[in-house]
Amino acid sequence: MGKIVVTEFISLDGVVEAPGGEDFVHRNWTSTVDRGDDGERFKVDEALGAEALLIGRRTYESFAAAWPHVDGELGDKYNGMPKYVVSSTLTDPSWNNTTVLSGDVIAETTALKERIVGEIQVPGSIQLVQDLIEHDVVDELRLMTYPLVLGTGRRLIERTSDMSRWRLTAARTVGDGITITTFERAR
Repeated sequence: MGKIVVTEFISLDGVVEAPGGEDFVHRNWTSTVDRGDDGERFKVDEALGAEALLIGRRTYESFAAAWPHVDGELGDKYNGMPKYVVSSTLTDPSWNNTTVLSGDVIAETTALKERIVGEIQVPGSIQLVQDLIEHDVVDELRLMTYPLVLGTGRRLIERTSDMSRWRLTAARTVGDGITITTFERAR
């Protein structure tokens, strides 16, 4: 059975919007803090450990514009692995190995977990992640927390209808004070 792993760049105040670009007051905010060699290696190893990506349409558009032009180990991984994009408007994805999921997102995600063995990573995709957390489908959260307070922007978790408990399974610091924490859903 697959495991849904949410992976996010996040600020101290919980903002996950536009870490690498997009139209935002603090555009590309992750580039303002050096994550060092260990932080870079963590992101590469994390991506190489994925069996598939599950992403929302906005994240898909951002990734599909960038990754097909990237060579090397990481580019090969992202371009070759299966990608599932949740969208009610995208019908003809241009990025290879992409399947559009346009039905019930929770049912579709549950079906993916049953079909795919290994990690199904969900990077970015704020609305999708919020829906998956709300419906208790996420198995693991990996947060790369930057020592920044942005003060504005979309947050990872705006609100949920109930409390959920998570267990810290790993924590370390890389680069200029970026913490990488991993939490598993405590059931």
